[in-house]
Amino acid sequence: MFIRQLKDCPEFIAGDACCLRELLNAKTDKRAYRYSLAHAIVKPGIKTKPHVLKTSEVYYILEGKGRMNVDNKAAEVGPGAVIDIPPEAIQWIENIGKTDLVFLCIVDPAWCVEDEKILK
Repeated sequence: MFIRQLKDCPEFIAGDACCLRELLNAKTDKRAYRYSLAHAIVKPGIKTKPHVLKTSEVYYILEGKGRMNVDNKAAEVGPGAVIDIPPEAIQWIENIGKTDLVFLCIVDPAWCVEDEKILK
């Protein structure tokens, strides 16, 4: 059995300006799964930088209110929303609420910096 606590995962600012804690990553953990799982926070009034991943990604919104942007389409999202982001899609999310926007990110195959391109 493998258990990791969120509080034990270092917090860092990702290339897209989102505050992340990586919970699982098959590439760095040397585990049998293929994906990575991260906990993300976007502060009120902030939006992440537009970016593209070579891999597929799913967001699961836990708290807050946001506007998800994928390939020139935007939709409001909140707790319980699942967003499927296809590989090579231009994406960003903005916090349009008054509290932190908190969500999980699942990337398959596992996220690595070489698979992400930050756009201007």
